[in-house]
Amino acid sequence: MVSLFERGSVFKRKINEADELPKGSLAHAPVLTIRPASVAARAVVLVLHGGRANSYEPVRARHLSPSRMIPFARLLHRWGAPYGLAVWSLRNRVRGWNGEERSPVQDARWALEKIHREHPGLPIYLIGHSMGGSVALAVADDPSVQAVVSLAPWTDPNSDTESVRGRKVLILHGDQDRWTSAPYSQLYAERAAPAARELFYVKLRGAGHFMFSKVPIWHKLSASFILRDFARRFELSLASKITEAADRLYQSPSRLPIER
Repeated sequence: MVSLFERGSVFKRKINEADELPKGSLAHAPVLTIRPASVAARAVVLVLHGGRANSYEPVRARHLSPSRMIPFARLLHRWGAPYGLAVWSLRNRVRGWNGEERSPVQDARWALEKIHREHPGLPIYLIGHSMGGSVALAVADDPSVQAVVSLAPWTDPNSDTESVRGRKVLILHGDQDRWTSAPYSQLYAERAAPAARELFYVKLRGAGHFMFSKVPIWHKLSASFILRDFARRFELSLASKITEAADRLYQSPSRLPIER
């Protein structure tokens, strides 16, 4: 079942997995909030939020992790919707990664399947923070994924890099992060770079995990990276303010790392 609602001047839709199954089949269900393109959709961004290492507590809309990704979704929609970019935000069923169960990866695969059904063949972009950054890297092997923005992801020296083979990747991490490891994510970037189509690692000096400092860089660089590829893919002419942050990345003499 799909619900419709209006927030400001943007009509949004929700898809709840619980509405698609017999009542009581799921204890908790993932939910998608869809900000549609203003014209015929050309591509879709999937927005993924953070969480905890272990927890089967349901994710609520009021929780900080999904709320923190709303500004990213709004900016991507504001910049991209007039050109055919739809923005889908996933709220996971539970808060934890939960070991080998990898709960949010299952939810992201469900969301990708929904995108494929509604927009078959369209390019997909991924953006996620913390646990969601790790999920974005994990599901980048979906054939439709073109590029990934991973913000302060959970990684370790054994994190798989094969999933980003052939993808464009941007990883941002604050050097004052006390929740996830910036050195580990830089190591991931160095290991993944040979397989990725393009890979940038940006170290944000003085920034912590929750993206409360250097906010414009987190938001604008992420959106710009996605919109730059989107515009080039479809030969679109976007305002310079949209792509300038990513343009500066490509002008940098070094990609691993870039400090801001």
